Amino acid sequence: MFWLLSGIDRQVYHNQDMSVDGQIEAFLEMLAAERGAAANTLAAYQTDLRDFATVLAASGRRPGEADAAAVRNYLAGAARRGISARTQARRLSTLRQFFIFLLREGIRSDNPTEDSTAPKLPRTLPKYLTETEVEALLLAARALPVAQALRASAGLEILYSTGLRISELLALPATALSTDAAMLIIRGKGGRERIVPLSDAARAAAAALRAATQNRKRKSRYLFSGRDPGIAMSRQGFALLLKQVALRAAIEPTRLSPHVLRHSFASHMLAHGADLRSLQKLLGQADIATTEIYTHVMQERLRQLVEAHQPLAEG
Repeated sequence: MFWLLSGIDRQVYHNQDMSVDGQIEAFLEMLAAERGAAANTLAAYQTDLRDFATVLAASGRRPGEADAAAVRNYLAGAARRGISARTQARRLSTLRQFFIFLLREGIRSDNPTEDSTAPKLPRTLPKYLTETEVEALLLAARALPVAQALRASAGLEILYSTGLRISELLALPATALSTDAAMLIIRGKGGRERIVPLSDAARAAAAALRAATQNRKRKSRYLFSGRDPGIAMSRQGFALLLKQVALRAAIEPTRLSPHVLRHSFASHMLAHGADLRSLQKLLGQADIATTEIYTHVMQERLRQLVEAHQPLAEG
């Protein structure tokens, strides 16, 4: 249902003299109820289907009425509009899932996306920091003013030692890491639960942050709270905190993000002997093919070492 997504309304459809498409509404509701899709995921699906609906509205059709030619024309138009290959591929994936849903519900007897192919995407290696750079960030975080230092240190220690997604970090309740337990249960994408190990440093940093925030008159519900103790810290707020840490550590701020820390965790774990299956479980990735990209990181690192230090590699 559209009310599931904060800040998203139906105005775009009304502006086109077109009521909200009930099929899209039902599709989004299914994603939320059956698959446990996160708000950001639902927002992305809605954005894609909204764009598709806008294009089809010019011919007086709704998304659920599209045929194969309409899908092909839409994708070709997206390319002409300069939309990136990655976004085109995501939109095709959204449409495929939407029409599969209509098939399952008996609303349609065909899938107009069957013959559509996504553009080839260039394989990009994940960006990550060196272990020395991570150590510099941790030192820089401790040198910030006390209130910022507590948050930054806890955030960096937890992200780097667990590989959590930023959404998972900011959703941690105030009671998280409050015991001597060596493991933390995380509910990730699609509502899947996983167990991640905790470092002594992460537990200590979390305890220091919790002690400071729980001394307030109004106790926080979250380990990383916003200005209002009743709500979690925003992604934007955490990003600004990371920028301050990066500048203090003499690291270009554009190179640092929660996802870069997740990639750094995975890359360093693999470099120190972790196997792919274990890494997949720690990261909470459904498909091991997603985890396998880190083997390419290691291959690239070895290639660079050979080029830098093997005499016959010169010239």
